[in-house]
Amino acid sequence: MNDTVVTLVGNVATGVEFRESATGGVARFRFAVTGRRWDRRRSVWADGPTSFYTVWAWRALGANLAASVSVGEPLVVHGRLRVREDERDGQRRTSVEIDAVAAGHDLTRGTSAFRRPTRAAPALTERHENATDGQGEAEGPGRRPEERLPEPTARARERSPEPDRSAGQGPAGGWAVDAARAPGAVVEPVGVLA
Repeated sequence: MNDTVVTLVGNVATGVEFRESATGGVARFRFAVTGRRWDRRRSVWADGPTSFYTVWAWRALGANLAASVSVGEPLVVHGRLRVREDERDGQRRTSVEIDAVAAGHDLTRGTSAFRRPTRAAPALTERHENATDGQGEAEGPGRRPEERLPEPTARARERSPEPDRSAGQGPAGGWAVDAARAPGAVVEPVGVLA
């Protein structure tokens, strides 16, 4: 496939919108890139025109961007360029999008501290084999604490039968903390945040 791969340096123009989907999470935000030129006549750097791009980031990259990036922050985005043309209300419109492969803070303009996303220990979680209802885990990489949906362990056990541990199944088709191994732990209900 002959994709056009680009690397852009600019600023985040809108907040990062993160959505869960059946195939993994996706993040979207607008990205502003302003070229700078040396003005020989005035002997100063001058801003050129600003170009705006819609950046799409999938799965772990999208979740990590949503947890790490705010409006106005300088970024470097690397990905595949997509130019789309359509007609709305009798007017032809062109949109330019980037399917991001990698993104990070522009360290020529500031500092940043890298943190790996925390993941639950494998001994404390189980995955139901037949989880095909399009629901994802309630807590994952990049999930902010205010987006978590805790539920007391006792109520969760009342609603779902005891899982068959020999088959590696968890309750109700999703991720759950095993209260026997983690006393006082909270079960995270399965669901997709809208």
